[in-house]
Amino acid sequence: MYQSIKRGLLVLAATLFALPAFSASYTIGTGSQSGTYYPLGGMLAKVWSENIPDFNMRAEVTAASVENTIKVATGKQLVGVSQGNVVLQAANGQKPFPRKMGVSVLFALYPNVVQFIVPADSDIHSIQDLKGKKVSLGAPGSGTRVSATNILQTLGISTSDIRAQSLNYTATTNAIANGQIDAGVIVGSLGVGAITELALTHDVRILSFTADELKKITAANPSYIEQDVPQNSYNKVPAFKAPAVWNVLVVNKNLDNKLAYQMTKIAFEHMDEIRKVINVTQFTTIDNMNKLNGIALHPGAEKYRQEQFAK
Repeated sequence: MYQSIKRGLLVLAATLFALPAFSASYTIGTGSQSGTYYPLGGMLAKVWSENIPDFNMRAEVTAASVENTIKVATGKQLVGVSQGNVVLQAANGQKPFPRKMGVSVLFALYPNVVQFIVPADSDIHSIQDLKGKKVSLGAPGSGTRVSATNILQTLGISTSDIRAQSLNYTATTNAIANGQIDAGVIVGSLGVGAITELALTHDVRILSFTADELKKITAANPSYIEQDVPQNSYNKVPAFKAPAVWNVLVVNKNLDNKLAYQMTKIAFEHMDEIRKVINVTQFTTIDNMNKLNGIALHPGAEKYRQEQFAK
């Protein structure tokens, strides 16, 4: 019996060693399919999966920034796309996060513009005119909702001053098109698909912030910058001024240094390929890697950045 068991164990061992090695599978948290996060996450997943040994990643549709940051911090996602202000709030344990989250930044991506959309013939011409109106502030768990709420509060408008709705990108533009809401907020890249598609079929405007409003916002939220958007950035939409915040790739602060370095290196080595599909990654450069103030880059990413500047 002993010899039989021994032979069985040897056969089992030989079988195990003969099995092919499986790649580790990961996800990158993105956003809705009508935004920029999802196709960008798909491109990053593609270049990482194709160029990092034993590495397989897929893009996951999520509610975007807040959800991605929480999932990264709790180990449910390897990496996520997020607005920088959301990552800073997570690192500092500020609302909507219940405590300090163990997160870090791989590198900055591109600026997101805070875009308050109204029909072209609307009587809403300023941020203050939103009081008493039905306004979509973004999906629960999204950076859009965090940014919209923070900015309105900074300008003295609480959610009780408006009839707040909680809609994602697609639902927001559909509701504007159908006259179901008075205004909607989309915090996304300039030229984001949801607004581009809406402007092709409906006449819309995007509210312009005053110089005083922008000054108050950037003073209260250092992660924001002022953005001048030229006329016809969307079909027949006049020029406007708005606050903008950098998007980043958020990772767990305990992510393996070697893997963080590999992911950063591979991403930048294939950035030209990514730019052919995602135009806003023209802003994703070595110089802009640490564009988000208030939080350090992950050590693995910082090692790559320092190597590039040393060349």
